[in-house]
Amino acid sequence: MFLQFSLKDAVDILLVGLLLYYVYRLMRESRSLNIFIGIMVFLLSWILVSVVLEMRLLGAIMDKLVSVGVIALIVLFQDDIRKFLYNLGAHRRMRLLKQFFSSQQHISQEQQQQKRIVMPIVMAAMQMGKQKVGALIVIERAVSLENIVNTGEVIDAQISQRLIENIFFKNSPLHDGAMIISKRRIRAAGCILPVSHNLDIPKELGLRHRAALGMSQESDALIVVVSEETGGITVAHRGELHLRLSAEELESMLTK
Repeated sequence: MFLQFSLKDAVDILLVGLLLYYVYRLMRESRSLNIFIGIMVFLLSWILVSVVLEMRLLGAIMDKLVSVGVIALIVLFQDDIRKFLYNLGAHRRMRLLKQFFSSQQHISQEQQQQKRIVMPIVMAAMQMGKQKVGALIVIERAVSLENIVNTGEVIDAQISQRLIENIFFKNSPLHDGAMIISKRRIRAAGCILPVSHNLDIPKELGLRHRAALGMSQESDALIVVVSEETGGITVAHRGELHLRLSAEELESMLTK
């Protein structure tokens, strides 16, 4: 009997491949790649024993382990699963569709308003870089940062260059934490961010860069870092660090 292979089977294989690839990326970012490899080895062994060799006793035991193992994986990776579902629910493409159907005049006004927000951040970052004043600015996007806001002092003020520089002034009580910008306002300062434990981060980068990378791995926020040692400007986004940015490059990233 010949094996029948249809377009539906090809789509099925493609979707499974994409799912496995996403799980692989998720495991790699959370430093659980060895667990992913172990799970894949176990699943291949289960298929070999149950389907290919048809070993009933060992297959029945492995069937029970698989049913219990699913619950164990949900408990073990509950934070990663919650992050995936949150990002899926707060997808940014809905906002892009809204902009697509908006009028050109509305888009132009939106761009002007964004520029009034971006420029104070850029100017403050460059000024603090020249003076080698450390800073950590988190710009909220689709994923809510309310839990991070609650770790600091709520400010709820308009975005201005002078206010940003005053908050990160070396003698300021809030200069060691992170500033959260949400809904076009400075929402809070002195906030605590999750720290990345990625071993690939260059050793010359300090705790601010690790906190920025950790925040970018858990949300879709843009995080601007001003190095206290070198004065260099860095942006963290989607688990990546963009180092040594100029004023033009920083403005371009924030505007996009």
